[in-house]
Parts: sequence; C-alpha cells; structure tokens
Amino acid sequence: MTSHQIATWTVPVSVFCVATLVALLVRQIVLRRLRHWTWLEAVRGPSMLWCVATGLALAIHNADAPPAFDFWAQKLIGTVIITSIGLATSSIAFRLVTVYAERNKLRIAGLSQTLINLFIFSLVLLMVMSQFNVQITPILTALGVGGLAVALALQDTLANFFAGIHILVEEPLRVGDFIRISKDEEGVVSDIGWRTTRIQTFQNTVHVIPNQKITSGILTNFTLPSPRVSAEVQILAAHHADAVRIGEIAIDVASRAEGVLPDFPPVFLLDPGVLPTHLAMKVVIHVGSINDRGPVQSRIRAGIHERFRAEGIPFPEVRS
Repeated sequence: MTSHQIATWTVPVSVFCVATLVALLVRQIVLRRLRHWTWLEAVRGPSMLWCVATGLALAIHNADAPPAFDFWAQKLIGTVIITSIGLATSSIAFRLVTVYAERNKLRIAGLSQTLINLFIFSLVLLMVMSQFNVQITPILTALGVGGLAVALALQDTLANFFAGIHILVEEPLRVGDFIRISKDEEGVVSDIGWRTTRIQTFQNTVHVIPNQKITSGILTNFTLPSPRVSAEVQILAAHHADAVRIGEIAIDVASRAEGVLPDFPPVFLLDPGVLPTHLAMKVVIHVGSINDRGPVQSRIRAGIHERFRAEGIPFPEVRS
C-alpha cells in the first residue's frame, strides 16, 4: 500500500474512531442522567448501533471513495438504523403491553412477545428491502403461493397458532389461572405459546396441551370471574343422631376454620338426608382460591370429627 493510499484511509478511519467514541461518551452521559427513566432499557442496546452508524456516516462523508462504495455504505447505514429502531420499537411495545397487564392484574404469555416481534420485524424487513430498491410485489406474490402450500402442509400447526391468538384475544384463560380441561388435565397455566399451552400441576409436572384442544373443548376456569370458589364437606352420622345439633356443630367449626371467607357464611344442608344406613349431610363454604379448598376442607373435617367424639355424636354403624 502506497503512502497516498495510507493517507487516503487515515482520515476516514480517524474520523470514524473519534466520532464513534464521542457518540458513545454522549450516550453514556445521557444514560446516567436518565437512569431513573423506566423506558431507558428499551434503547440501551439499539443506541450502541446509533453511535456506530454516526461514526460510519461521518467517516464516509470525509472519505475519498468511489461512488459505488459510497452508495452501498449509505445503504448499510440505513439498514443499521432501521434495524436498531425496530429493536427499540419492539422493546417499547412489549413494555407497554406489560404495563397494561400489570394494571389489569394480568400475566403476559410468551405468544404476546412473539406476535409483537413478528409484526414489527416484518415491517423492518420490508423497509430494508425498499432501501435496496427491491420490488416487493413479486415477493409478496411468491410468498402468497408458497404460503398456500405451507398452510396445506402445516394445517395442525397453523390451527394451533390461530387458536393461541384466539386465547389471547378472548381470554378464556390467562397465565396464572387454575383450569381444568379434563379429569386428568388440570393445574395452573404457566405459559401460552404459539402452538401449545403449558399447565403446571400439583404433582410438579407440566401438561403441554395443543391450543386447538383448549379452544375446541370444554374448559373450566376456576379463576374467572374471581378466584373465589365454593367447597363442600360431607358429614355422616347414625340414624338416631341429632341432625339439628350436628348442623350447629358444623356451622361453628366451619366459621372458625382458617381460610373460610367471612363474607360468605357457611351453610348447612341435610342433603341427601336420610339414607338406608345413615344420615348424610354437608356444609358449604367459600374459600379464596382453588388452592385453598383442600386444606380448608381437611381442617373442617378434623374439627367436626373432634366435636363428634367430644359430644358423643354417633357415627354410622358398620354392617357386615
């Protein structure tokens, strides 16, 4: 390389280094000054690309380069800026959705972020292609034909994808809800993906269920319209037992049990009543969530059993 060529490249390289360092310094100062701004994390990464793009733009402006090089360099800078803006926009959009979910006491599913990224980066791709004067219409036509073939080959996958969108829009369930799809498929929704929904069970296992099965079947959501649920505690006694006294005991024990909601007083019912071998009764209570139902029922059963023994309430006789 001749001294003239070295001198030709020295100026733009020096300008690039100095301009990039100055831009990074300004970026660091701004980030420190605005560190309490919650939205700042959305532009922390993309701002690095903006600093590099600034250095490249000034270096190209001071370079004695051929027109073709200058053309492609400008296109590259435009691509970097468009991509970085897309990254920042995606992050801000997801944060907006997160804030909305927190205010409405919702939890965000993974599919939400996937859809946001898919929409924004599709626009970014179209803008980048327009930078290089690429005709979009033929590409869209080819994608339409190819998309039809892919849709036919991936019918189940696409059905689950759109079922996931349906779940997010209609919200028959949300992350954190306790649901039941069948007798063996119940638990807390841990994530709603683009193809499947994951349910965490009490046995510390995870059911991975296709979204289409959720939208096409019968779904029981124990969290809607509110987490409060009712529960029944069965009570059995001998025929000659005092049903009135049993009711008083049941109401007293249920009212004192930890976890029973005081706004909904316990109700005692002689139901189904007199059976051939014994009396069958129940007390109905309300608890804060489905997770509280089992422990509260256990406390009430133990309390009623203790009172029966203390007051001599006869239990059903065992007949051989």
